[in-house]
Amino acid sequence: MGDNGFTGDRRTRARAVRVAAARSEYGRAVPRHLANGEEVDYPYLANFSKGLPHDGNGEVDPAAYQALLRALATGEERHFEAVPLGTPGGRHLLNPRAGAAFELLGPDPQAFPIPPAPRVDGAEHSAEAVELYWMALCRDVPFRDFAADRRVAAAAEELDGLPGYRGPRLCGRVTPATLFRGDAPGELVGPYVSQYLLRDIPNGTLRVPQRQDVPPPGLDHLTDYPTWLACQNGQPLPQVPRDQHNRYHLRTPRDLAHYVGYDHVYQAALGAAQILQTTAPVDPGNPYRTAVTEQAFGTYGPPHALALVAEVAIRAMRAVWYLKWYVHRRARPEEFGGLVHRHLAGTRRYDMIHPAVLGSRAVAETYERFGSRLLPQAHSGGSPLHPAYGAGHAATVGACVTLLKAWYDCSAPIEDPVEPDADGLRLIPYTGDDADRMTVGGELDKLAGNISIARNIAGVHWRTDYTAGVRLGERIAVALLRQVTAITAERGSLTLRRFDGGSEVI
Repeated sequence: MGDNGFTGDRRTRARAVRVAAARSEYGRAVPRHLANGEEVDYPYLANFSKGLPHDGNGEVDPAAYQALLRALATGEERHFEAVPLGTPGGRHLLNPRAGAAFELLGPDPQAFPIPPAPRVDGAEHSAEAVELYWMALCRDVPFRDFAADRRVAAAAEELDGLPGYRGPRLCGRVTPATLFRGDAPGELVGPYVSQYLLRDIPNGTLRVPQRQDVPPPGLDHLTDYPTWLACQNGQPLPQVPRDQHNRYHLRTPRDLAHYVGYDHVYQAALGAAQILQTTAPVDPGNPYRTAVTEQAFGTYGPPHALALVAEVAIRAMRAVWYLKWYVHRRARPEEFGGLVHRHLAGTRRYDMIHPAVLGSRAVAETYERFGSRLLPQAHSGGSPLHPAYGAGHAATVGACVTLLKAWYDCSAPIEDPVEPDADGLRLIPYTGDDADRMTVGGELDKLAGNISIARNIAGVHWRTDYTAGVRLGERIAVALLRQVTAITAERGSLTLRRFDGGSEVI
């Protein structure tokens, strides 16, 4: 029998493949990463500072912020260890140096820029803030009741009148049917929650029902100033006990917000990948779709797809971490809510806040319900301790969904679509007049929107954190797939529809 092992010729060819990939990446244009200038125009007020020391007005200690900037500039461990925390022994800054890592597969974490974030003094940022206040007020409205709910109607009406609002519209209008949805093709078709967050997940001999523990209605956090301030200083706050006995299908915005507070970041995409393996045809360009004697497995098959979901997820995470910490440092919504609260209470004056926020009905109703203008949080500790822009969940799910849209035939229809019943205890047929227009691609787009926007509903991210994040993830996935398909023995092509509606062939 001949020697089919790692021969000298094979070694040379393996080196050539790696060198070619490195040369291709080296030929990528050097990006320009541009922030929005707030850090210069409104120092210590408009950027992320949670976890650092804050004074009684909720404003960060300038020396502590400068220490953080120094650590980011040098990358040295000793400088990170010298950054003062607001609560010694309290919550830690979350992994600033992740974005400084290198990659051996796919693009470099610093290869792709995202646009500057909307400015705190601009109309788009203000519209995003108003949307977040309405999301908090509407957390307990079941998605199936959106069309008839007073608060949902008021939210749609106010957002429709804001020129800076960039959410989806129908016939030029924001309506209850478009409210809090994503903007990719297909996201306005069918029920709010993606089929891939509802259907059972086949996992070997297991079949995992997607019934979750959910919090009780009305459980909002950081609505009183002392608790809010302690949280900004990084003080750990008590976790809310979780119901380990009663489980429900996702049926309200609060349910979704709770899900993304505890999920493993690419969990939803991994579940979708397992569902797709038994319910959807592969992409027409998959070289094994019409094969007569061979079956896909380690390449272009189920194990390959499942492994790539994890591969692309961690690469998207590192890329967005670089942008968060080293470029944009956008404030979390709860931090901006502190500015709104103090300005309207008259304890401080922040003239850069757009009047669309200060005079909004959403902020007024928040004050009526909670006695403050702080943005109510779905999680007891508010946001994690890293900047907002872009969103980690959005970049990760955007990358994973892009991979799945390339792997499977997105034009395939969704058979027998479902939605939760009124109690959330079982799934019932979805019978809307658009049920026959639901597709694999549309429900994957919706999955990306659901996971990303659920973080907004929780109060920890902005709409553009989502839109920039998923598109960043998409670019990373396409770049990784180009490398992956180039090193297989098979020759095929994969086609996907991007989040902007355009087409991409790999």
